[in-house]
Amino acid sequence: MNKTILLTSTLLMSLIATFPCQAENIEHLNQLLQTKQCENCDLADAGLVMINLQGANLRGANLVGANLSRADLTGADLRGANLTNASFFGANLSGANLSGANAYNTDFRNSYVQGVIIEGLDLSMAHIQGTVGIPATAASAEQFYVWGLSEDKDGNYKAAADYYSQAINLNPELAQAYLGRAVIKSRYGQVSAAIKDAETAQGLFETQNNSEGYLLSSRFVQLVKARAEAEEKDGNQGSPQFVQIVNSIAPMVLKLFLP
Repeated sequence: MNKTILLTSTLLMSLIATFPCQAENIEHLNQLLQTKQCENCDLADAGLVMINLQGANLRGANLVGANLSRADLTGADLRGANLTNASFFGANLSGANLSGANAYNTDFRNSYVQGVIIEGLDLSMAHIQGTVGIPATAASAEQFYVWGLSEDKDGNYKAAADYYSQAINLNPELAQAYLGRAVIKSRYGQVSAAIKDAETAQGLFETQNNSEGYLLSSRFVQLVKARAEAEEKDGNQGSPQFVQIVNSIAPMVLKLFLP
């Protein structure tokens, strides 16, 4: 009986020590949970999954390797924090301030970042697939295009089209983005819009002396126009042959990577 009680007590103590949070600096962890005031705290490798940290002060905090998946960080102050290898998967960062934070290899996938402040934040090495509300000031046109490519390769066409559009808004002469968006529009049967984007890309490639891009976009325009004519004549919408052609062209479009 005593052995059973001892074993149970040991197990419970182990669970209490690890749930819901884990961190090397327990003092700083308790400070955060009790006050939400933890400026310059050491929270490396902390387990803060689904924790309510609305309005928390984490300015300058060390969050290297911390797990804040699905945490509520609405309006939190993360200025200058080290977020290297940290996970914010599915977290709510709406209105948070991440200015000057280190986001190397940080996981922001499927997070919500509407109204986030990101002055001086470099997201080029972060994971942002599925992130909702990334502001136009978050990156360059080229970076948005790269994010679009990533979503495109994974078959997330709506997200890819959104990134291509943001890239175009920032740089209306980014031919690759027009062509990438054209391919996606053609997948959804938006023939006229696809042709418009592809012809824009065609003209830009010609002006930029990009022969590969020009030939590819020209070929794509021909194929989409042929599809439109066939549909008008025969009502053969979404033919397997055309889908196969689009699928064969898409990888070539994705290879038109920025230098």
